Amino acid sequence: MNRTGLVLALLSAVLFGASTPFAKLLLGGMSPQMAAGLLYLGSGIGLAVVLGARAALRLPSHDEAALTRADLPCLLGVIATGGVAGPLLLMIGLARSDAASASLLLNMESIATLLIAWLVFRENVDRRLLFGAACIVAGAGVLSWQGHAAFAPGAPCIIAACLCWGVDNNLSGRLSAADPVRIAMLKGLVAGSVNLCLALVLQHARLPGAGVVAAAGGIGFLGYGVSLVAFMLGLRHLGAARTGAYFALAPFIGAVVSVALFHAHDIGRLAVAGAFMAVGLWLHLSERHDHEHVHEIMEHIHRHVHDAHHQHEHGPDDPAGEPHTHRHVHARLAHSHPHYPDLHHRHDHDHGPDGHTHAA
Repeated sequence: MNRTGLVLALLSAVLFGASTPFAKLLLGGMSPQMAAGLLYLGSGIGLAVVLGARAALRLPSHDEAALTRADLPCLLGVIATGGVAGPLLLMIGLARSDAASASLLLNMESIATLLIAWLVFRENVDRRLLFGAACIVAGAGVLSWQGHAAFAPGAPCIIAACLCWGVDNNLSGRLSAADPVRIAMLKGLVAGSVNLCLALVLQHARLPGAGVVAAAGGIGFLGYGVSLVAFMLGLRHLGAARTGAYFALAPFIGAVVSVALFHAHDIGRLAVAGAFMAVGLWLHLSERHDHEHVHEIMEHIHRHVHDAHHQHEHGPDDPAGEPHTHRHVHARLAHSHPHYPDLHHRHDHDHGPDGHTHAA
C-alpha cells in the first residue's frame, strides 16, 4: 500500500468528517446556502493566505507545478461541478427531502466516484476493491439510517449532486500533478462567491455576526480547504477510486465527533457502522496490485524525486536538489512491482485466461 497516499486520503476524511458536526451548528443562524458560501470562502481565503506565506518564506513546498492552459478545461469542470452545481443541487434536494433520506443518498458520492473512475477513466477496480467500497458505504448507510428512507421528491437532485461530486473527484485526479493548494483556493473562492451571492440576492439573506462568519471561515479552511488539498494529494498517489473510497469514512469520523461532543449518535449503530467500515478498510489496505506493465514515453511536469520512474538527465536551467519540479520525459519502461493508479500508472488492464490482470 502507498502509505503516503493512504495517510493523505484518511487525513482528508478526518478533517471533513470532524468539521461536519460543527458546520451543522452554523445552520441554526443562517440558511444552508449562506453557510455553504461562507464555508467555501473560508477555504479559499485561508488557502490564499497559505499561498502568500509559502511564497514569501520560500518554503520547499512552494516548488509545485503551476497550472497551465491545458489544465483549464478540467479546472473549470472541477469548479462548475464540485463547487457550484453540486452544492446548489444539494440545497434544492434538501429542501424537498427528510434528513434520513438525504443522508443515505449522500453516500452515493463515493459510488459515483468509483464507477466514473472505473468505467470512464479506466482505473483498475477489482472485486476486492468493489466489496471494500461497498462495506464502507454500508457503514455510512447504517450511520444515516433513522428508521425509514422513502424516495423523497428531492432525491433526484441529491443524486445529481453526488454525480457532480463524482465527476469533480475524477477531474481533480487529472489535475493532481499541479499545485493542490492553488486549485483548492480557486475552487473555494469561486464556489464561495457564487453560493454567497445566491443567498444574498435570491434569498435576500443577511450576513450573520462577525463571530459566526469567523467560525464558518475557520471550519471551512480546515474541513473544506486543507481537506481538499489532502484529498488531491491522495489522488496523486492512489487515483480517484481508492481515494474516494477512503473519503467515504468521513461520516464515521463525524459520528464519533458528535458522540464525543454532543452525545448525538446511538452507540450501537456506531459500532455496527464501524465494523462495516473496518472490513472495507482492511480489504483496501491488504490489496496488492502487482503485474508486468509498460510505461510508454510521456512528458509532463510535477514535483518528484529521482526514483525508478524518474531516471532523466538535467539541463543547466533545471533545479538542483530533491524534490524538485521541472518538465521531464519518461522513457519507455517495462517492469513489475506493486502499484496503484497514480500519476505514472494510469494504464489499461485486461484479464487473461489465467484470471490475472495484465498490462494492455
